[in-house]
Amino acid sequence: MDFEILKQQIETAAKKAFLEMYEKHGDEQIYSFALYSDEGAMTVCPATNTLQMLDEDDDDLLYYKYEPAEWTYEMEGANEDFNEICTRLRSELDQNSENDEWFEDFRTRLYTACIEVLEKLKNENFFRQITGRDIFLIFTVSDYEFEKQDLKNIIISLNDNEYKREYLEWMDTWGN
Repeated sequence: MDFEILKQQIETAAKKAFLEMYEKHGDEQIYSFALYSDEGAMTVCPATNTLQMLDEDDDDLLYYKYEPAEWTYEMEGANEDFNEICTRLRSELDQNSENDEWFEDFRTRLYTACIEVLEKLKNENFFRQITGRDIFLIFTVSDYEFEKQDLKNIIISLNDNEYKREYLEWMDTWGN
């Protein structure tokens, strides 16, 4: 698989998804955008959340604020584009299903591609130009936990804003 082409497809789909979400839900104060995959590297999907959807009285507010699996607009936006990406991923996986070493490399490259796309969009001010504000960005994987330092690195590379500080402070409370 040509990962440069895949990255371009993911970037196009991410932009399209965010624009669709902003068009439909911009008045709800979008504050976050994520790309996420699964442990089997079969999917790439977007997620978006809005400040309006957060319950400020919730004891687990930070969890709901920063966990894409809990966001209101999960797997919404650029559906056809992301479905095409997922079909390509599954096809590639089917062709190489017997090779564990190949799979580990493939999964790492996919996850890296998603992070690099988000980082590129952040560096281009894509989200700020649309919303006029900072957006929390994250890449995550369902049913999989990154090493704490790896997750910290993802948060730091994708966020130069108040969300980064709050997320890192929240991380410090994990396991306490």
